[in-house]
Amino acid sequence: MNESLVVNDSFATPAAGESLPWMDADSSEHNGSLEFSTAPLDFPINPWDIMLCMSGTVIACENAIVVAIIFYTPTLRTPMFVLIGSLATADLLAGMGLILNFVFQYVISSETISLITVGFLVASFTASISSLLAITVDRYFSLYNALTYFSEKTLQYVHLMLLGTWGVSLFLGLLPVLGWNCLDDPASCSIVRPLTRSNVTLLATSFFIIFVLMLTLYFKICKIVCHHAHQIALQQHFFATSHYVATKKGVSTLAIILGTFGASWLPFAIYCLVGEREYPSVYTYATLLPATYNSMINPIIYAYRNTEIQRSLHVLLCGCFQSNKAHRSRSPSEV
Repeated sequence: MNESLVVNDSFATPAAGESLPWMDADSSEHNGSLEFSTAPLDFPINPWDIMLCMSGTVIACENAIVVAIIFYTPTLRTPMFVLIGSLATADLLAGMGLILNFVFQYVISSETISLITVGFLVASFTASISSLLAITVDRYFSLYNALTYFSEKTLQYVHLMLLGTWGVSLFLGLLPVLGWNCLDDPASCSIVRPLTRSNVTLLATSFFIIFVLMLTLYFKICKIVCHHAHQIALQQHFFATSHYVATKKGVSTLAIILGTFGASWLPFAIYCLVGEREYPSVYTYATLLPATYNSMINPIIYAYRNTEIQRSLHVLLCGCFQSNKAHRSRSPSEV
């Protein structure tokens, strides 16, 4: 979410007799401010905003590499890599949104930019979470319909899922821009200004629905994997131990994926439902920052651990190094 919008009054230092543009005349509505004892009283930049900007920078760099690899590698056009590319694109946009939010917050501050930034972040993070659900659905059908999975129809289904994912994400991101905000009614503001409490409740409820769907699908995936492994072990007793180890590793990977997703987003989603804007702003920052880490971990789990992407990355890096080496080894007369 947009941190210029999350905290209404932290680390803002107006001049004497001057009020901030978003502050009401009644200062009692801003009693949730919190000064950080570790920072000077006149420190112009919120340290939490710096951490969010750093998180966005890492997210953007990681996912930009994944997007580039998938885009420039013709062999990575299968449904799985198309979905991974969608996830990386959404996380890339989320990282860029965090960076732009930091820049706009301290360089250009206006209600219009605030609405556009929060809409951009809502759309990108929604697309990221929805892409995770699409990847889970794809993995389930790749096991449930293994014989018919590798077909053109599967790729069509994937494209339809992506169309729905990005369509819904764009719609939710446009809602604040189109008028569903609390700029005209400060009393309806949530912990994420300028989103209303009803808007934040909708987003949090959507997250819980997606989380429950992912949990259900991963449970079914574990059952299918264990069932297949048991059948193979019965037919090939000699390899029973190796199949058990492979199955255990696969189930552990699924647990890590779901556990990482839940640990990153659940605190912020719960706080969106129970939090009030009068609460100290540090609560919002402390739950939002870990949520951004999910976009930082996604490329490691879904992309960099994949052997084909590792091979493409190796070829890309070796090509760059060889090109630089050849360029340096050229004599001055050749130059």
